[in-house]
Amino acid sequence: MKFWDSSAVVQLLVEQPGSPALRALLGVDPVVVAWWGTPVECVSAIARLEREGSMASTEVQAALARLDLLAEAWAQVEPGPDLQRLARRLLRTHPLRAADALQLAAALIAADGEPRRLPFVCRDERLRVAADREGLPLV
Repeated sequence: MKFWDSSAVVQLLVEQPGSPALRALLGVDPVVVAWWGTPVECVSAIARLEREGSMASTEVQAALARLDLLAEAWAQVEPGPDLQRLARRLLRTHPLRAADALQLAAALIAADGEPRRLPFVCRDERLRVAADREGLPLV
């Protein structure tokens, strides 16, 4: 079981340089934990690629279908007051954007007080640094 940040999930959906390694990682351990907002962040990234002309409409539809299938199978950390409090603390502790603080807070909540036991899959360097400092093992 691993916590997957949106930056890594997008690379499962859209072919990018890190995609083969992430697909292999998912093949070895298909148990995904993700934050409630991950699908929205993924659609945002895919829509940006489409607007930039990097993805055709058919590729976008295929990526969104893959997202739906993946999201049906993952364990999801729901929003709530604990997540909000933790994200607020993380924003004061690390140089994160709001969505990244929510992702990291969700991972820490999923770790249930033992961050060293939940690997963190992420392609965003700033978020990786914060996750490492919070005790999550980086993949």
